[in-house]
Amino acid sequence: MAFGEICRNLGLSRNTVGHWFYGERAHHRAELDAERSRCPRCDRPPRPPDDQATYAYLLGLYLGDGHLVTRARVPVLRVFCADAWPGLIGECESAMLSVIAKNVQRVQKTGCVAVQSYSMHWPCLLPQHGPGMKHLRRIALTDWQRPVVDAHPGDLLRGLIHSDGCRTTNRIRRGNKFYTYPRYNFSNESGDIMALCQESLDRLGISWRMCRRNMLSVARREAVARLDAFVGPKW
Repeated sequence: MAFGEICRNLGLSRNTVGHWFYGERAHHRAELDAERSRCPRCDRPPRPPDDQATYAYLLGLYLGDGHLVTRARVPVLRVFCADAWPGLIGECESAMLSVIAKNVQRVQKTGCVAVQSYSMHWPCLLPQHGPGMKHLRRIALTDWQRPVVDAHPGDLLRGLIHSDGCRTTNRIRRGNKFYTYPRYNFSNESGDIMALCQESLDRLGISWRMCRRNMLSVARREAVARLDAFVGPKW
C-alpha cells in the first residue's frame, strides 16, 4: 500500500503519519549520533580528547593502578586508590567525569577505594586494555595518543606517580651528621610503562636513574624541584 493511500485511509496528514513511521527512529538516530560525538574516537572524523591534559593524567592513573573490564555488558574502568589519599580519590573521579564518564562510583575495598565508571567508550579511549596483567603484555601508545602524551608529559607523569609512585624524604648519615632531602620513586613491573615514564622525564629535562630493574628515582635537587611543578606530594 502506498504511503499516500495509508494517509487517506486513516484520514490523517502526511506529517502525522510520517512521524509515526519515522519520528521515533529519527529520534533514536539522533541519540546515537549524540552519544558517538561524546566519544572523540567514535566521532566522524575521530578527534583527540577534548581535555587532553586531563586525559593524559587519567591515562597515567590507568597504566599504574587501573583495570578495564570489557567482558561485562558495559565496560567498566576501575582505578584503585589507597584510603590514605582522599585528594587523589577525588582527582581520579574528576578526571573520569572530565574525559567521558556520566557517573562515577566509589566502591570501598580493604585499604583502598575502587573509583569506577561504566561506559561503552572506555575501550575506545584506553586501547591498552587487554587480558592479563600489564607487565605480561605489550603496552604501546597509538598514533593518536602519542601527540597527546608528547604535549602533556607532566600530566602523564602526575598520573603515573600518583598511582605507582611517591614523593618521600630520604635520610642519609655522613659522619656524625644526618641530611634529609626529598626524592621521587616510581615502581612498575612493565618495561613499556617504565619507558613511558622515562621518556616523559626526558622531555621535561628531568634527570633520573634506575635504582633497581623496576624502580626509577628522581633525587637531584633541581630535578625534584622541576618535577614538583607537575606532580607534588599525594594527599
